[in-house]
Amino acid sequence: MGKEEIIIIRIQKSQKENWKKICKEKNITLTNLIIASVENRILEDERKKILTFIEKQDNIFIKIETNINQIARIANAQKFISSKELNYFQSQLKAITELKEKQNEIFTKIYSLIANDS
Repeated sequence: MGKEEIIIIRIQKSQKENWKKICKEKNITLTNLIIASVENRILEDERKKILTFIEKQDNIFIKIETNINQIARIANAQKFISSKELNYFQSQLKAITELKEKQNEIFTKIYSLIANDS
């Protein structure tokens, strides 16, 4: 990190008020807004929203996986599962697997955006 510099720019008062309003809504500084905009970066509030979204997605899949384990435990205890229940269970597993693959693709893209942004 080098020495920080100061840049003075001229804008109309109404523009400045608009920018400050945006910053207040996004809970970021004016400096952060300008730098992120100029350098085409993800704003800090957007980064936080993305990370929160990822956490929520992970929690949803943890709950689904727990339910799958419970069903498997019941089937093992009863030593029986009807073919109808088995087919339904397998279709649900397939759907979850496909969703997880799509989610991972999206996360990979998000992480690369965030990494390129840092």
